[in-house]
Amino acid sequence: MSTESFDLTGRKAIVTGANTGIGQGIALALAQAGADLALVGRSAADETQAKVEACGRRAIQIEADLSSIAPVESVVSQAVDALGRVDILVNNAGIIRRDDALDFTEADWDAVVDTNMKVLFFLSQAVGRHMVEWASQAGERGKIVNIASMLTFQGGIRVPSYTASKSGVGGLTKLLANEWAPKGINVNAIAPGYIATNNTAALQSDETRNRQIMERIPEGRWGDPADIGGAAVFLSSRAADYVQGHILAVDGGWLAR
Repeated sequence: MSTESFDLTGRKAIVTGANTGIGQGIALALAQAGADLALVGRSAADETQAKVEACGRRAIQIEADLSSIAPVESVVSQAVDALGRVDILVNNAGIIRRDDALDFTEADWDAVVDTNMKVLFFLSQAVGRHMVEWASQAGERGKIVNIASMLTFQGGIRVPSYTASKSGVGGLTKLLANEWAPKGINVNAIAPGYIATNNTAALQSDETRNRQIMERIPEGRWGDPADIGGAAVFLSSRAADYVQGHILAVDGGWLAR
């Protein structure tokens, strides 16, 4: 297999939650592989846009609060209007709320499940309809990459709605793959392990927890957003045309221990 199988030149991608961390790492990796980007989120992604453009690729920003499905159709139409079409969707945006299961509130449940699972599905649906239309004409495949979690496989503690939503992401990934593979769309997911980002800064600075985490990871280090970016490039490329409904753990061996 040649490196051309991983080339994304001319491809157009939507990445949600692309302003920092894993989303930024994925956006940059896709750009380095040749894709143009629509960066979607409720806060500015100026830094990500600058890094994408430094790769010689185009990047636009679409402001949208993905806590509900209200902006979904607008996000897709803006991306298509600006980029011409959408070949790749990376559903990265997500939130987490923490509390004991005995005390967990309905508001915290709904906020997390709506963002992490409901919006993911309906954004995939909207992009999927677009992909089905052009894929039959162009003879190319669309790629949807969902961001799952270690808690797609494990239970965790004090994050009931997050665990439920990320388990749901795994299930939806498989369902959509089953339905959309014949329509020219690959649907897969990435389950990141412990990645060094702003969101995990508190864990990294906690000496005890950091040591416990490192002892569990065979690689002996925290992951970098670029590690997730490489997996996203693979799943978005022709090299993964025969990969369907798979949840790729990028965890330094966490699940293997």
